[in-house]
Amino acid sequence: MKYLYNAEGICTKQFIIEVEDGKMVSLDSPRPGCQGNFLGMASITRGMDITDIIDRYEGIPCRGKLSSCPAELAKALRMIKNNELAPISE
Repeated sequence: MKYLYNAEGICTKQFIIEVEDGKMVSLDSPRPGCQGNFLGMASITRGMDITDIIDRYEGIPCRGKLSSCPAELAKALRMIKNNELAPISE
């Protein structure tokens, strides 16, 4: 299933996250902030269990901000895991 997450406090404004059977299938963004960082996150997390991603990425700051792209991804995945973010229709 695909989900649209509106990020807060970071350069990337939206994540499009695809999750199947508790595993990350894909990560995309219509407007990635730091292109290299975002592509790296997408590549590294592909196929990973979302619980592992949450555990690794939660709480990571960026340049003095309270959040970061990895931390916002963890927040989105936690919402998906807890059924707090509705899937989007394709």
